[in-house]
Amino acid sequence: MISIFTMLLSLLAALSDIIGGALFLHPRFNSLSPRYGIGFASGILVSAAFLELIPSSDIASNSIYVLLGFLVFYVVEKVIMLHSCGEKECESHSVGWISVVGMASDNIFDGIGIAVGFITNPTLGLIITLGVVAHELPQGFTTAQLVRMSGLSLSRTVAILVLAGVMYPIGTLLSTVLPSWAYPIAIAFVAGDFIYIGAGDLLMEAHKKFNIKVVASVISGALIVLLLEAMLGS
Repeated sequence: MISIFTMLLSLLAALSDIIGGALFLHPRFNSLSPRYGIGFASGILVSAAFLELIPSSDIASNSIYVLLGFLVFYVVEKVIMLHSCGEKECESHSVGWISVVGMASDNIFDGIGIAVGFITNPTLGLIITLGVVAHELPQGFTTAQLVRMSGLSLSRTVAILVLAGVMYPIGTLLSTVLPSWAYPIAIAFVAGDFIYIGAGDLLMEAHKKFNIKVVASVISGALIVLLLEAMLGS
């Protein structure tokens, strides 16, 4: 049974994707570089994976699913060629339906992770949500940028952002079909996803050029997770 609060968390994740895209579409903000936000998100995702998700995943039995989550999203990211960009301009390439479907599948798994995490431990669910929101703000910015560079209209850009956002509550609803014994597996899979996105995608993008402020942003993201653990008594 999905609680109203869990659904609100998934809607918050959806909104972060749309807000990130709206920032790029707004002429006042579309020249911003999201480098520091990407570094901050990287710190949150990696620390959440190691401090919360892996310890909650019965890692001795489910380590293979951490690896599987890492590899699946490595392949997805390389196939769809859609990732957060730290520069003001992303690499130019077309965004087609394969990119949209790949992005949507990522969001579905994150929606499942939010629900399963919250059922397992409310602190875990909140930290997974924090990681997703921190990641999706620059991701939504990038998505809007690449879609517009591909020549798609404003209405289609908004439709893609909304579609991507809707996948979170859909994933949360789909979590109801999972038996309780599969929860640690799902958490392990999302841990692999977080490790790839945080260390393999965001961190590399943020550090295309050395910047001590980016280093500080990454460390700040990690410290936020530690602070939340202390406050919530995880």
